[in-house]
Amino acid sequence: MKAFVMKEIGKVGFVEKPVPQPGPNDAIVRTTRALICTSDSHTVDGGIGPREDLTLGHEAVGVVHATGSEVKAFKPGDRVVVGAITPDWGSPAAQDGYSSQSGGPLGGWKFSNTKDGVFAEYFHVNDADANMARIPDTVPDEMAVYCCDMLSTGFMGAEKGNIPIGGTVAVIAQGPVGLMSTAGAKLRGAGLIIGVESVPRRKELARSYGADEIVDFTTEDVVERVLELTGGEGVDTAIEALGADATFQTAVKVTKPGGTVSNTGYFGEGEFVRIPRVEWGVGMADKTIATGLCPGGRLRMERLLRILETKRVDPTLMTTHTFGFDEMEQAFEVSDKKLDEVVKPLIVFAA
Repeated sequence: MKAFVMKEIGKVGFVEKPVPQPGPNDAIVRTTRALICTSDSHTVDGGIGPREDLTLGHEAVGVVHATGSEVKAFKPGDRVVVGAITPDWGSPAAQDGYSSQSGGPLGGWKFSNTKDGVFAEYFHVNDADANMARIPDTVPDEMAVYCCDMLSTGFMGAEKGNIPIGGTVAVIAQGPVGLMSTAGAKLRGAGLIIGVESVPRRKELARSYGADEIVDFTTEDVVERVLELTGGEGVDTAIEALGADATFQTAVKVTKPGGTVSNTGYFGEGEFVRIPRVEWGVGMADKTIATGLCPGGRLRMERLLRILETKRVDPTLMTTHTFGFDEMEQAFEVSDKKLDEVVKPLIVFAA
């Protein structure tokens, strides 16, 4: 089969690989749709260390090609979504309620990290009964694929943010995860949602997903503007959706005492992330910092699919570019270099 890989740090391309085989509890999925994520760029840049011919990608849907002897819930021909995070559900971490951390910090992140990812004609799924979900007939593949990561991670930002009904929320950065955090904040009943963004297309999308106000950090001071919009109090919840030291500090500064900073960002650079001392109340302002890794698992995917099935959110508005699998090198460049106001590129595999 053809696979799109990280050949070495800074270099990508196609290689031929054998079609993977399932273990007793595993499945093999024939890929039909996939999405490129910024974290794929972090991987290629060396964020997880050197890799050789590692298949990239962690967001894909497809059709079950083969199952192991112990798989009970799925059969060949089923149309399925697979979470970007595929935990080992029998692990102590999963039993303790932190499935994404199974096997150690971020241990549930296997695709394009500790095993080949999904940018291939077929991919392997561990613990298939627990890590796949059947896609409803009314939900197309190009919509369902957003459940893998963007919906799951973005909604996690809202869930971990402890948003009160009618509460105030600032979502810092309106990339795909930030946009889904905005949509999640609306679903959670926020009364005022403030999006922080400078790119026109992303500003427009933020409003369509529920942002009441947009603060452009290139033309105004974010902290001053958020405090102005909240009567000087700050927000109940600040969602950091970029993964940068400066934006994390902003999140702490705009959060009111007793509020929550919910982090969804991937901090790929630097040894430390700084907390502004005074705005943190010198450590005693009851500001909670919540973190998490994209929740996976069948139940999570089924719930997200239900939101799509009932038309609560349409994530396909973020699909700004569509490429065939043969065009992966061009698609990756567009995503990596943020060309043509890209938000999310969709990859279509042969039928």
